Amino acid sequence: MNNRSVSVIVVSRERPDLLRRCLTGIGQLCHPRFEIVVVADRAGHEAVSAMGWATRVKLVPFDEANISAARNAGIAAAAGELVAFIDDDAVPEPSWLFHLLAPFERPDVLATGGYVLGRSGLRFQWRGHLATRTGGKIALAHEGTEPFTPRPGPGQAVLTEGTNSAFRRDRLAGIGGFDPAFRFYLDETDVNMRLADVPGHTVLVPLAQVHHGYAASARRSAERAPRDLREIGASSAVFLRKHAPETDRRPALEALIAARRKSLLTYMIAGKIEPRDVGRLLASLEAGIDEGRSRPIRPLRPIEAPGLSFLPFDGHRSGQSHHLAGRPWQRRKLTKRAARMVADGHIATVFCLGPSLRPHRVRFAEGGWWEQTGGLFGRADRGGPRVHLSGFSGRVRAEWAHVAKLRQCPHSRS
Repeated sequence: MNNRSVSVIVVSRERPDLLRRCLTGIGQLCHPRFEIVVVADRAGHEAVSAMGWATRVKLVPFDEANISAARNAGIAAAAGELVAFIDDDAVPEPSWLFHLLAPFERPDVLATGGYVLGRSGLRFQWRGHLATRTGGKIALAHEGTEPFTPRPGPGQAVLTEGTNSAFRRDRLAGIGGFDPAFRFYLDETDVNMRLADVPGHTVLVPLAQVHHGYAASARRSAERAPRDLREIGASSAVFLRKHAPETDRRPALEALIAARRKSLLTYMIAGKIEPRDVGRLLASLEAGIDEGRSRPIRPLRPIEAPGLSFLPFDGHRSGQSHHLAGRPWQRRKLTKRAARMVADGHIATVFCLGPSLRPHRVRFAEGGWWEQTGGLFGRADRGGPRVHLSGFSGRVRAEWAHVAKLRQCPHSRS
């Protein structure tokens, strides 16, 4: 097992309930040496205190709508050899850090990135991509679950997702961390592009998985419909100024406007925004582009070593993972048993399957257990058959086999 010390950094603003759920999940991680750094506003600090965790984590006060500056504040407080990032609206699988950090056994590895599951908890929202110097993404065709090292071409970088990534602290701090000129959007991509100039490699790790829900914010609704595109426009313009040849900038911005217009029309047809919103949102995008053309881009200074020592998280964790199964009418009984298991420091998964064709969903309950619901004959994998002809015990065995490598701590597998 990778025993290197790691600081898990969570940035949260105006989402205390989600922060509590995220921290509950982090508290079940298998890794033996991690600290938790929470960069949050007053509501976030109060949520941590209400959990009884105020002395168990590092609390960094921050209440500014700038994800890059917030992450830098987290890096400044982090005393781990490695730093890992996860968003407050995400929850990690218990084995997340074990898999995400394993490639750092190689001295040439600078960063790692994992895969991100969407709202259903079973379908990927994000896998492997390369970034281009105009801010574009190129999907990587990769099969299997073993870590892999993409080889980007000229002007490209391996892309990591901000809600599931890890870095050597000294290397990330050495390049100045995240650029505060990116208040939101393309902040991670900028880091990846700058890190590409440092000797070493970025490894993508398919089994390092987190569940990400795309929570509502000032920029988007709970259904992911945009509410404001100004910062996307501004960050895009800043990114192009930093990384793209001047001849590529105007075509890239025109392509951005066209792509966002098409996306907005799709949201409108689906009834997620009003027709009048299309023009308003496009205007906010173009206003952001104008702002980004003149937003100051300042040299980044290295982030200093932390003033506080490493604070190991002292959670009561057995590392043992158990799963329960039953019918929907047994759900209350199952969740009570799961709650007892969690209280005893175990990882618990509940399969609650009814006699139907309902698609499956996975969620992390506020009480701290994993819950998979749906029909006994329903589909869990988009690429799988629509109808599963299986008995109850056989279906439970199949679904547990699918998640066991994620849900179990490697040292406790039988």
